[in-house]
Amino acid sequence: MGRYSRIAVAASLFLLPVSVFAAGYGAAGCGLGSELMGSKPGASQVFASTTNSTFGNQTFGITSGTSNCGDHGLVNMSKEREVFAQENYTSLVKEMAQGKGENLYTLASLYQCPAASHQEFGTMVQEKFDNLVASDQANSTELLSQLENQITRHPTLAKSCDIKLSALN
Repeated sequence: MGRYSRIAVAASLFLLPVSVFAAGYGAAGCGLGSELMGSKPGASQVFASTTNSTFGNQTFGITSGTSNCGDHGLVNMSKEREVFAQENYTSLVKEMAQGKGENLYTLASLYQCPAASHQEFGTMVQEKFDNLVASDQANSTELLSQLENQITRHPTLAKSCDIKLSALN
C-alpha cells in the first residue's frame, strides 16, 4: 500500500463517526457485508463494502431496518402514517365524517388493514368521528392516537389490522 493510500485510509477513519462502531457494524456500514464480515476493522471492511455495493442491499437494509441495519428503518409505518395524516388531514377529516374515501382507505392500508375490511374501517371511523376529531383544534397526531385506540378496541379491526407493524417487515 502506497504512502498516499495509507494517508487517505487514516484520514477517512478519523472522519467516521464513532457511533458507527457502536451500532454493531464496521466502517463499511450495515448490509449483507456487515453480516458476513462483522465489525472487525481492516481489510474485512473492504470486502464488506464491496459485498454491499455488489448486491445493492445496503440501501434496502437502511430503508427497511433489515440486514443488520437495526429495527429503526427509515420507512416505518408509524412515521409514514404520521406524514400521510399530516399532509392529508383536511381530506381525511371530511372522508371520516362520510365513512368512505380514497384517503381514508389509504390510511386503512397504512394500518395494514386488508382491502376487504376497508368498508368496515370507514364505518367505524364514521361512528367514532366525534371521538377521533374531538375539537376544531385537533391535529393529525391526536387523530392518529385516537384512531389507534379505536382500532385496538374494535372486535374485528383489532384482529385484521396491525397498528404496530413496521414497513417491509
